[in-house]
Amino acid sequence: MSSDRPAPTVLAHLSDLHLDGGPRATARTRAVVAHLLDLPGTLDGVLVTGDLADHGTDDEYRLAAELLAPLADRHPLLVCPGNHDAREPFRRVLLGAGESGDAPVNQVRDLAGTRVVLCDSSIPGRSEGRLAPETLRWLDATLAAAPRLPALVALHHPPVDLGLPYIDRIGLRDAAGLAAVLDRHPQVTAVLCGHAHTAAATTFAGRPLLCAPGVVSTALLPWEQEPGQSWKTEDGDPALTFHLLHEGRLTSHHRTVRTA
Repeated sequence: MSSDRPAPTVLAHLSDLHLDGGPRATARTRAVVAHLLDLPGTLDGVLVTGDLADHGTDDEYRLAAELLAPLADRHPLLVCPGNHDAREPFRRVLLGAGESGDAPVNQVRDLAGTRVVLCDSSIPGRSEGRLAPETLRWLDATLAAAPRLPALVALHHPPVDLGLPYIDRIGLRDAAGLAAVLDRHPQVTAVLCGHAHTAAATTFAGRPLLCAPGVVSTALLPWEQEPGQSWKTEDGDPALTFHLLHEGRLTSHHRTVRTA
């Protein structure tokens, strides 16, 4: 029996690879890529919300491109910068774009009936984030150009506090500008972020806000930390999220990936 219901859009959401040329981050990224390549079903896209590199060097982006190439051969690959990324080599080496310069790296892709809008929230040389006025104008125009397409807005920095003191100190600044744009576009179903190094779910501008877990490490919540302990741990396995957008509702599933 056939159905007239539209098929869902399914995205794999990764974040915070922090590739530095060392064996640990490389192995963890390889494990996540292998997990996705081994899936018996199909994905409509793979989204990486920032901090692909740890220092923003050409070599780190060459490594990122090499590790992610098998995914890009099979699925649309969408990447946006984080605070550890550097716009010029990100654009030139990772995206293979001919233009150079330090302008925000903003992108849009339409996948399986869903518009995915990637906003560059990085501030060169800073850890906290901000959406530049030109990015907000671009986002507004990009959403206005397809008012009937369900949309997801992706950026690195969460625009609200998550209860993680270290991350909250370097979150998105001036988030009211983003909220104002979203208020004008009811087709935006959710906001997808990275930066937190943990799977986190909250709301922003009346919509779900979902942070992907970290590939390189996992953030510890305040009540999980011993006095003087680091805010992150390298003991846990890398993780990712699958988002399923269907008839205006987003459902998310988290998965950990064994590295050994």
